Amino acid sequence: MFRTLLLRLACLLLAAWAGPAAADVHVAFHSFSGSFLTGRYPHAFVAFDGTLANGERVHSNYGFSARNVGPAILRGPVAHGMYTEKEKYLRSTNRHFMLTVDDATYRRMMQEMAAWRDAPGLYYDLNRRNCIHFVGAIAEIGGLRVDYPRDMLRHPKEWLNHVSALNPQLGARPIR
Repeated sequence: MFRTLLLRLACLLLAAWAGPAAADVHVAFHSFSGSFLTGRYPHAFVAFDGTLANGERVHSNYGFSARNVGPAILRGPVAHGMYTEKEKYLRSTNRHFMLTVDDATYRRMMQEMAAWRDAPGLYYDLNRRNCIHFVGAIAEIGGLRVDYPRDMLRHPKEWLNHVSALNPQLGARPIR
């Protein structure tokens, strides 16, 4: 009888210990200052890295941008795209802060990314729907406070420093 009770208790403890794993997906918020020499403009994007509760590995990054950069972006909405940074460029960007999110939050972030990526028509707008607005939407899903000061809409590094200041719980230091 005592042995059966111990066996049942051991099975219960083992089942509790072997239950579903917690998600461990890190969402890093990056900016790139841009350079006339490299032909790249200032940009903000998010990078995901970790493992979902089902064991699925996550390693991706997304940045929203105009499909073609030219004078047309100054006049209004243009064709858009969702772009990924190559690994070698990730290491040379500014990582402002990071969040750890659960599976449900990660999946909501991926739905948001897909909605921006798959939006019909001319969806990129330099003043209303640029890389900063996309990164802000992801940050809000992660529970962060976000706003869009007009003078920062074309300055991703300054804007992410601003978001860091709005969310002191992140413990992020401004990047100069």
